[in-house]
Amino acid sequence: MIPHEKTLVQRLKDKPFALVGVNTDTDKDNYKKLAAQHGVTWRSSWQGGTSGPICQEWGVRSYPTIYVLDHRGVIRFKGVRGKAMDQAVDQLLAELEAEEKAKQGSK
Repeated sequence: MIPHEKTLVQRLKDKPFALVGVNTDTDKDNYKKLAAQHGVTWRSSWQGGTSGPICQEWGVRSYPTIYVLDHRGVIRFKGVRGKAMDQAVDQLLAELEAEEKAKQGSK
């Protein structure tokens, strides 16, 4: 997943987009080492295991679990990967852009 995530983050660096990772490794030092080795530059929360608060709150039961939220914080897609994840993100960015243009047009 990390190579695809890196590509997505780079492609959307000038867009209103954020990738947030949640890591369940039990060894925090190893997690930090691997994140640095793989070039993880986006926000990533270390949970210390699968029973961490984010996993519990969001109902994560398998890995990876991917949620794509819109600009209002509403989950619009779940479980999309690869090209499907790109399409989901691109769709939401297009919707946001159209909404912003409509607002500017009504002024």
